[in-house]
Amino acid sequence: MLVADTYLGSRTDDDLAARIDREGALTVRLDGTERRRSRVRTTTEEGHDIGVVTPRDLDAGDVLAADDRLVVVELDAVEAMVIDLAAADAPLTTGVALGHAVGNRHWDLAIRGETVSLPVTDRKRMEREVRPLLPDGATLEYEQVSPSLFDGESGHEHEHEHGHGIQRPTGPDR
Repeated sequence: MLVADTYLGSRTDDDLAARIDREGALTVRLDGTERRRSRVRTTTEEGHDIGVVTPRDLDAGDVLAADDRLVVVELDAVEAMVIDLAAADAPLTTGVALGHAVGNRHWDLAIRGETVSLPVTDRKRMEREVRPLLPDGATLEYEQVSPSLFDGESGHEHEHEHGHGIQRPTGPDR
């Protein structure tokens, strides 16, 4: 069994990308839970038995070393409930009520522009609890997203707060 236990960086790094092009790489696909574990035993997409041992949450494109092989991490998408508030016409208290309901249930959330995304755990239950709180004009849809959307920051230069990930908007949209 291969053991991938050294974090090298991201495939977006020019030097690592060139090394992957030269040497090739195995691909390991992880789900949202596995990417947060410090130890995972799985199989690469090429059929190799592999153990992934790392003290960090992994993201799509992370590159690990397993003996003399490179291993690129891919993540399974998760279903997200996406609430678009762009056309919503409601007082601030409506947003506070929605935020309180989501926070009280300890649901992760990400804010992107005027949309709020929640990873789906139980679609029927979530709709039953969220729909009555939506202001007029808000829409609710579902999409597949990377589980790293709910980490709260981009990159790995921070500590994760597991279970309460909030991504706050940055830049001119906020």
